[in-house]
Amino acid sequence: MWALLLLFAFAPAVGPALGAPGNSVLGLAPPATTEVPGSIPTPPSRPAQLPAGTANGTSEQHVRIRVIKKKKIIMKKRRKLTHPTPLVTAKPLVTSSPGGSLNSHEKQEPGCPPLGLESLRVSDSRLEASSSQSFGLGPHRGRLNIQSGLEDGDLYDGAWCAEEQDANPWFQVDAGHPTRFSGVITQGRNSVWRYDWVTSYKVQFSNDSRTWWGSRNHSSGMDLVFPANSDPETPVLNLLPEPQVARFIRLLPQTWLQGGASCLRAEILACPVSDPNDLFLEAPAWGSSDPLDFRHHNYKAMRKLMKQVNEQCPNITRIYSIGKSYQGLKLYVMEMSDQPGEHELGEPEVRYVAGMHGNEALGRELLLLLMQFLCHEFLRGNPRVTRLLTEMRIHLLPSMNPDGYEIAYRRGSELVGWAEGRWNIQSIDLNHNFADLNTPLWEAQDEGQVPHIVPNHHVPLPTYYTLPNATVAPETRAVIEWMKRIPFVLSANLHGGELVVSYPFDMTRSPWAARELTPTPDDAVFRWLSTVYAGSNLAMQDTSRRPCHSQDFSMYGNIINGADWHTVPGSMNDFSYLHTNCFEVTVELSCDKFPHESELPQEWENNKDALLTYLEQVRMGIAGVVRDKDTELGIADAVIAVDGINHDVTTAWGGDYWRLLTPGDYMVTASAEGYHSVTRSCRVTFEEGPFPCNFVLTKTPKQRLRELLAAGAKVPPDLHRRLERLRGQKD
Repeated sequence: MWALLLLFAFAPAVGPALGAPGNSVLGLAPPATTEVPGSIPTPPSRPAQLPAGTANGTSEQHVRIRVIKKKKIIMKKRRKLTHPTPLVTAKPLVTSSPGGSLNSHEKQEPGCPPLGLESLRVSDSRLEASSSQSFGLGPHRGRLNIQSGLEDGDLYDGAWCAEEQDANPWFQVDAGHPTRFSGVITQGRNSVWRYDWVTSYKVQFSNDSRTWWGSRNHSSGMDLVFPANSDPETPVLNLLPEPQVARFIRLLPQTWLQGGASCLRAEILACPVSDPNDLFLEAPAWGSSDPLDFRHHNYKAMRKLMKQVNEQCPNITRIYSIGKSYQGLKLYVMEMSDQPGEHELGEPEVRYVAGMHGNEALGRELLLLLMQFLCHEFLRGNPRVTRLLTEMRIHLLPSMNPDGYEIAYRRGSELVGWAEGRWNIQSIDLNHNFADLNTPLWEAQDEGQVPHIVPNHHVPLPTYYTLPNATVAPETRAVIEWMKRIPFVLSANLHGGELVVSYPFDMTRSPWAARELTPTPDDAVFRWLSTVYAGSNLAMQDTSRRPCHSQDFSMYGNIINGADWHTVPGSMNDFSYLHTNCFEVTVELSCDKFPHESELPQEWENNKDALLTYLEQVRMGIAGVVRDKDTELGIADAVIAVDGINHDVTTAWGGDYWRLLTPGDYMVTASAEGYHSVTRSCRVTFEEGPFPCNFVLTKTPKQRLRELLAAGAKVPPDLHRRLERLRGQKD
């Protein structure tokens, strides 16, 4: 057993986690990063570092290292730093600043939140740099987890990069008002074509952007050099030995990958402080007036919260499981309705699914907040909520990939990176794991077999997908069985990492196309649904916000056809549309996949009205019951076809159906095996509520005969003679 003790001299620190005795600088560098689509793995051998200001790759600076290592102690410290609450655990310290600046003698608050580079709270105008290689590599790109474009030399690449001839590069952030800086998180450059990352840096502070002071090593009196990155994607956290109160913070890269450039992405950890002189405008308050539990919930906490909601509102809630994850965690669903546990004739079923990608945590928390909100507001008699719960049955699945989420949760909101926890434990991307029903349908259409030979709806599962050894995650199988059990009409799949609503088809029709506009026959409905959510989302409607990464979706109303964005074979959206009656879209909720807890209240406010308004769209279109004329019982699996739309839906087991349509006049046909088809005109207006469009079907003579014979009844003489004549004609 041996302990690691590292003394910093006036030299760049080397390695992922270095510190000084009594004045430690903790650097957290996780062992490996998960490869992100659109990036390339770290090269096996490019270890050399190039100090700033040297031309031949050598440096006159030196590092003195004493090793007294104790492995267990280091491991405990690493686990503590990766827990999301608190994010940092610095000692209570006194912060001193040069003359004329604010002084703070308060203890540092544990877990200072991010300043907001990743979440875009910090505007582009507050980011500056000594130089930039191009506009697309300017300081506004120096944001944690920002993603590059896909093309070489893309205007918006994934980092800030200084010019190669810049001997003393720096990257600067203006907090806007006095702030207690407590830590820095950095990444390298996200790029399809380049390897670039800073391996060490210094930190300076200022109140006026002219006079600067740095973090110093008390034992040597020299500026501290913080260890940075050893790959492009893994976030590395460095806590300041003494939090500093200032308005500006500046990162000064000291070394970077040999042959590369000085490039970084960053997030700053900072706590607000009071300004005794009222010289600065206070930052706008981020919060919500709703009395909800604004925290990140791991699996145990999620179960506890759902149970609390159920106990608070037992008459309108029911918790059930649709299956288990690969590691045995149950996939819990919260059902909310005035009659939980049963399908009521004429009431549509709707669902929200979150956490398909485990590290996209905002959707999970929004659904936990939504179930709390619906419970609270129903008890208060909120008429909008009461109507929702009495006119539909709502199903909320907050975590489709609980195994992946637990990985992301342990790393913490700022350190999980872009991909860790995305896949399930089997390394399966659940959003590519549903059966590809697009290809067999399109092939049948090309051969003229739809809808007479091959149906244009409820496309069956391919044989390969049903085999015992098929690569189908247990989470995916559970959701498919869930879809079969409940006649869902409307759904949204909540993701993160962008601000846009995408709608089917998600897979391009041309097999070789990376992106291609591929609309469904119900394109008008899907565009309406997407626009409703995007138009009700406060962040998407903020005209002053900048794009999350490289694409500006505001140019298209913050909606996009999924295949026209990037092709996704085997998506849940396409599967829902082709295998069930359900219309489903994907909502990308936020630029930050895993927002800090302090940002959850505002994210709730951004999405609250959109979540409610989207559910209300299930009333759009037509609805009714298809009945047997003789028995007046509902007919299950009757087909509802709309002229001009090559996609049908079917009735539920009680004969009720819902067909989402935009306003207009439609000719609708109801048909069922053994019945004469009936066609009628149905009008959809802009008024709220589905247009009632019921059907009564009459059995065919052949069906009546089948039923008589099945019941053991004698055939009437006239019918018997007629059958004999028919047999004679055939002979």
